[in-house]
Amino acid sequence: MNRSASVVTVLLLTLGGASATYLLQRNSAPQIAAELRLLDSRKLLDVLAAGYYDNQPLEQPLTLVDSTLRHSTLAGGYRAMRSGQTVAVLLRSRSVGYAGMLELLIAIDVNGKLLGVKTLEQRETPGLGGDIGDWPNAWLRSFTGQSRSEPTDAGWALKKDQGQFDQIAGATVTSRAAVNAIHDALRYFDEHRALLLGAGT
Repeated sequence: MNRSASVVTVLLLTLGGASATYLLQRNSAPQIAAELRLLDSRKLLDVLAAGYYDNQPLEQPLTLVDSTLRHSTLAGGYRAMRSGQTVAVLLRSRSVGYAGMLELLIAIDVNGKLLGVKTLEQRETPGLGGDIGDWPNAWLRSFTGQSRSEPTDAGWALKKDQGQFDQIAGATVTSRAAVNAIHDALRYFDEHRALLLGAGT
């Protein structure tokens, strides 16, 4: 076989392989994207108990107004539903911790009670404020059942600041940022209840 025939053969094999790879990737991309969305959904929504909702909340984002709050900013919101009725609202909250942005997912039931809080992103010091990123998280779980008015506004602070809540050991700034962001989200829920819950709830 001469040299030019070998080059043509290699080029044809390369072109055939690249074409097959492209077609395989193109045909499987929608399925891969759907699976990634499902994994993201499960990861995010484990803040709600299994069976609590029957819709896909992340596929129904809420339009938030006035999302810059006293101590945090709301980056998004979602409505969890069961049998066509809203059962919870999930708010993505961003605040500033000790080492940078702290993003929380805050789940609130239709009565304004906290169902759960999960850290989505944090850059806090490992072993100190970084513990806020652990899941499940006993410290964040201690907020379950609280509302905007339980405790009072003055109670929505660390014990160190004459409030009701303990802090993560060695992580005052991180703990304060989380408490303030959760309180902001509950306040926002109360002030925008009709918008967040939707019609018929």
